[in-house]
Amino acid sequence: MTEVRNGDVVRIHYTAKTADGAEFDSSGQDPLELQVGAGQVIAGLDRRIDGMTVGETNTVTVPAEEGYGPRDETKVRAVPRSAVPDPDRTEIGTRLQASTRDGRKIPLTVVGLDDEKVTVDANHPLAGHDLVFDVEVVEIVASAA
Repeated sequence: MTEVRNGDVVRIHYTAKTADGAEFDSSGQDPLELQVGAGQVIAGLDRRIDGMTVGETNTVTVPAEEGYGPRDETKVRAVPRSAVPDPDRTEIGTRLQASTRDGRKIPLTVVGLDDEKVTVDANHPLAGHDLVFDVEVVEIVASAA
């Protein structure tokens, strides 16, 4: 069997779940193509594909630190309702975007609100979660020579 090596371009099928079993992503009908070790998927998954063989199916657990990182409570802030683009239509779960002074975009999720303020969270929604991937290596498209 052919073993996947760092730098190989591979196609994989995967289903991604949180540790409690809630599915949040999958490759669907078409396999995902990626270069192993190039940072195209979260680091913990990338490392665990390296060394698998074509046709191999594996369930891998990626700890939060190797996925979307730990939750950072300093990224949760209350802002005045007037700072929100459409405060009357804002509700818990609404996705917003802020810009830093240097123009970088930061995705936010509304996690609380009252008559005066909106609480937003800049953590990735999967930050702090261990992730479980059912992975199948379908093929190696190009070897790292």
